[in-house]
Amino acid sequence: MSRIDEKIIGGSEAASNLKQMISLVAPSDSAVIINGPTGAGKELVAEALHDESRRKGKFIAVNCAAIPKDLMEAELFGYEKGAFTGAIKTTHGKFEQADAGTLFLDEIGDMSLDLQSKLLRILENSRVTRVGGNKETKVNVRVVCATHKDLGKLVSNNEFRDDLFFRLNVFPIQVPSLMDRLDDIPDLIEYLLKNSKSHNLKNSKTRFSKSGLNALQKYDWPGNIRELRNIMERAAVFYPGQEIDEEKVSKSLLNINATYVLDSQEEVDSIWESLDNLGGSVRENTDQKVPPPSPADFATLFEFNNSIDLRRLLQDIEIVLIESAMSRNAGNTSEASRDLKLQRTTLIEKIKKFGL
Repeated sequence: MSRIDEKIIGGSEAASNLKQMISLVAPSDSAVIINGPTGAGKELVAEALHDESRRKGKFIAVNCAAIPKDLMEAELFGYEKGAFTGAIKTTHGKFEQADAGTLFLDEIGDMSLDLQSKLLRILENSRVTRVGGNKETKVNVRVVCATHKDLGKLVSNNEFRDDLFFRLNVFPIQVPSLMDRLDDIPDLIEYLLKNSKSHNLKNSKTRFSKSGLNALQKYDWPGNIRELRNIMERAAVFYPGQEIDEEKVSKSLLNINATYVLDSQEEVDSIWESLDNLGGSVRENTDQKVPPPSPADFATLFEFNNSIDLRRLLQDIEIVLIESAMSRNAGNTSEASRDLKLQRTTLIEKIKKFGL
């Protein structure tokens, strides 16, 4: 897998075109403006540009919308000791930190006009002056910007400098929305499950049925990949280790129906509580093991529940038995398959299917 493939997941036409554009533009030192909707992965594109470039310095990211305007100048250009209250030592700004590397200015459309003028000057002479200082420091920085706003419209409204816009807009890259790359959703889900920093998501063993995936691919995704990640987090909490079908997607992931989620969980809990009563009563002495229910015992489940999700019950039992067999055999699939009276290849297929 290339470094671009590690950042841009999927093989759809839109994703492939984006990867090709990144590979073409990356070797250049010219400025780039990355356009695209919120949550589409613009910073990942910027990281991929840096990874594929010849630049040896760091990738430094700044969110222009997250830093107060009166602090942004010091953040970008640095400051000298004593330049203002609290400036107890000379500090390098983001431009100096990104020397020989890439400076990513996210949400460039939120930058003030005064700061835009100073940014333009640096782009033209490659020199920065720290706040409170008078010495210029030469820097070698590639500037990559991103915005979800229409910079052309901002220029027309005198909210963005036209000279800065043309200086930055050497290589415009358009990041597609998730709606434009629905075929990538299965790959994105697999990536999120394997690489998420979230403990819940990484250990959830969440999986989607074909109907569940179809439901996700019919959704319009206003929040793009960020929204998909949120929905995966939701799935990990609501349905850990379960297969998620179309009904679960529509009623509790895309639109949270609290009653449906709680009723679904209560049904699972009640079935497993009922199983405790099958095959013998609970003994006060916990050291005395109760035999598991026989197949005939399961008929009495209807005395405890009006309905039973048979597929889920059988799947959950299958998962429990496979995990138990693997545990008692220290992960040896050959021994576990003999205990379960399965072909080893069949057991391996089930392990992959259930994500065990």
